[in-house]
Amino acid sequence: MDIKQLRYFCTVADEGQITKAAKKLHMAQPPLSQQLKKIEEELNIELFERNGRTIELTEAGRVLYKKAKNIMHELEETIVEVQETNEGIRGVLAIGSNKSCFSFLPEQMKKLRQQHSKISFLLREGDTFYLEESIRNRDIELAFVRLPVDLEEFSTLRLPSESYVLVLPENWNSFEQEVQKISMKELKHIPLMLLHRISGTGQFELIVNECRNHGFEPNVICECPDATMLLSLATTGVGATIVPRSTLYAFSYESLRILELEDASIAAEPAIIWKKDRSLTKAAQRLLDLFKNAYPTT
Repeated sequence: MDIKQLRYFCTVADEGQITKAAKKLHMAQPPLSQQLKKIEEELNIELFERNGRTIELTEAGRVLYKKAKNIMHELEETIVEVQETNEGIRGVLAIGSNKSCFSFLPEQMKKLRQQHSKISFLLREGDTFYLEESIRNRDIELAFVRLPVDLEEFSTLRLPSESYVLVLPENWNSFEQEVQKISMKELKHIPLMLLHRISGTGQFELIVNECRNHGFEPNVICECPDATMLLSLATTGVGATIVPRSTLYAFSYESLRILELEDASIAAEPAIIWKKDRSLTKAAQRLLDLFKNAYPTT
């Protein structure tokens, strides 16, 4: 087998049809079928189950598909690394971010572009679970997320921790106008809308447990992985939300009031994460260097 055959195989697996794959590869269908047959003959095993016009991977096919994808990604990364040797840092840097972490990104992205004008960005947004999956699938290299994450699987560069704040509609009369801080117990009867990952534990569990540590069960009326949706709901008076303070720097909303939680023992822990068993492009390494210089004490 060679790289070209592996690319043919993966394209057929992705498209689910020889006809569609041939069209995507800009080749005729018979030569593509012959290449697949050669691979199966070489391995002496069936890689596809053929159901009419559609085909599906066998168990052996799924194993080869996963390995072939890794090989092709490694090849692409090698080509970029070799090109960077003579041409400087270049290419597309694919990164992801929670909306609640986005405020950390713009300044360092600007600096990276100023220093290396051949770099462009592919930016993805999502909750931590989605971004972890995106790293595993090689859709992105780095992600800006809130801890916790699986430290066995991901390397981390921690960013400055920050306090959580209560964000509530400005027209609510729950507290006097001069009040700037409240205690956790005062949240007991407030309808809360909290950030919640699509899967796994995170800020939702952190805040709920903090409320329980103060002797009450929070009145959670909405769970959502998107901070901007919660802030938009708060502007309409649906409820109040609790978010990391820096979330408010990246998105501007009117008709909101911000109160500090004076006796909360929790803090939001932002971090940059990447896959431990995978080398980073020079562009990704340089971005990490910028963050290390910007936050040397974290």
